[in-house]
Amino acid sequence: MSTKERIIQASIELFNLHGERAITTNHIAAHLGISPGNLYYHFKNKEDILRHIFMLYRQHLDTQFKPLQDDVDVLPQLTHYFDSLFELMWNFHFFYDNMTDILARDATLKADYITFQQHLFEQVRDIVLALDKKEIIKIEEQEAAELTHMLKLTVSFWTPYIKARRQSGELKRADIFQGLSKIITLFSAFATDKGRLQLVQLKESYAKRQENV
Repeated sequence: MSTKERIIQASIELFNLHGERAITTNHIAAHLGISPGNLYYHFKNKEDILRHIFMLYRQHLDTQFKPLQDDVDVLPQLTHYFDSLFELMWNFHFFYDNMTDILARDATLKADYITFQQHLFEQVRDIVLALDKKEIIKIEEQEAAELTHMLKLTVSFWTPYIKARRQSGELKRADIFQGLSKIITLFSAFATDKGRLQLVQLKESYAKRQENV
């Protein structure tokens, strides 16, 4: 792993553990045992690091949430989506916790974020409509847009919601599985008889994983 990659990974680790606002570039350099000058050789400042982390976040969403395939069973594809969502919510939970502040400090990042969120909205809405086509849910196009907004809201604010209700502010892996269960519940409100069984199976699988972490 290159020094640049180590800086990015260490930054994510420290931001998640201590909160993004509490961590400076000096903290990151000390954690890695390198000089601040070495860090600044690769990144101009903390905002530069955050932009590179956002690129990883965006890449994950772009590559893992492809359209549903017609020739593959729905349940394995939904499981893949939710496994990828778990990874996203766990690995980047600092970003959700402090999103407003991070974006307020960097106009370029905010512009990229807004553009990408519109793309992501269309991506998720297409998956929702594909589930209707496959008769997993029954939903009108306008309802699909509303459901997509609710899905994105739940993902964006689940982890800060959990942390705010816990004295320690700690986030556990089981909390993410609980969040996934809430997201599945949003789909269940539109489930067909055919889709309800698959959604129940999916929800039960994450409930078991929540118990075992």
